[in-house]
Amino acid sequence: METVLDHARQEPVWNTNKKVIVALVALTLGLIVFPLFGPSPFYLHLMILIFMYAVMSQSWNVIAGLSGQISLGHGAFFGIGAYTSSVLYVQYGITPWLGILLGMVFAALVAIAIGIPMLRLSGHYFAIATLLIGISFQVVFQRWEMVGAASGLWIPLTEESSWLALQFHDSKAPYYYIFLAFFAVTYLLVWRLSNSKIGFRLRAVRDDYQAASSLGIDVSRYKIIAYVISAIIMAPMGSLFAQYILIVDPDRMFNLEISILVLLMTVLGGIGNIWGPLVGVAILIPISEYTRIYLGGTGGAVDLIFYGLILMLICVFRPAGLISFLPKHLLEREKHR
Repeated sequence: METVLDHARQEPVWNTNKKVIVALVALTLGLIVFPLFGPSPFYLHLMILIFMYAVMSQSWNVIAGLSGQISLGHGAFFGIGAYTSSVLYVQYGITPWLGILLGMVFAALVAIAIGIPMLRLSGHYFAIATLLIGISFQVVFQRWEMVGAASGLWIPLTEESSWLALQFHDSKAPYYYIFLAFFAVTYLLVWRLSNSKIGFRLRAVRDDYQAASSLGIDVSRYKIIAYVISAIIMAPMGSLFAQYILIVDPDRMFNLEISILVLLMTVLGGIGNIWGPLVGVAILIPISEYTRIYLGGTGGAVDLIFYGLILMLICVFRPAGLISFLPKHLLEREKHR
């Protein structure tokens, strides 16, 4: 009898899993064939931004949602990735593909170097420290002549489209597929991380670091692991974005707005949930782009006011984020994993 009852309890979960899998497969196929329907360059650009910010927000979700550390300077790793691949390509002719990998390595080393002393802090002290680190990177690169100082670097155009140089002059579709690939791989790997022993230990550190420490978990070590993983996820987006717009400068690549946006999108969608960042990005990026287009030229920053109003309303009435609209049993399963 007990076996039958257990099977009955598990059946709705299995049916839910089937529905989720079918929905994910349908979404994946839809994203793959989307450029084949001939959308305008604007819609391809919009989807590229969604993929990019979804990955960046997921990066922030790893450090904040899994280990409980609120970073306000996470955009520094975006800039590190952008400058690493761009400098290697412009000054040494190294393909951006290798530059992406080296940018990830460099971002990981920087995360370790600043994480070891900084992750001993907690709460608002850690947030303030990361904010100052992010601003410091911008100041340093503004004065660093080797990388173009405040003027930055212009990435030279190739005569023809080139996969090796990551430049495509005829269509945005190749950029679309590259960002889509990084988006899919990132979410798959973070899902695996969330369900691994490391993921469980990071959540233990987030929920009660003293209790985690008493159980033999090295709190400092796992905080650094989360910080390094999040930096590795963030850096490729900087490299790809640099190749997408073909210019890097400190004000653009180390802008504090990057760190604030990924924070807002993650919190809005649902911090600590793997799908929260995607939900927040899918809502806010289109709103931001459309209000910028239709209202941004008024001179009164009406688009920013509208953007902030939506954030305020959602945060007041849905403090758990937009992901809380999902059925409760799905959220409970995500919470206790």
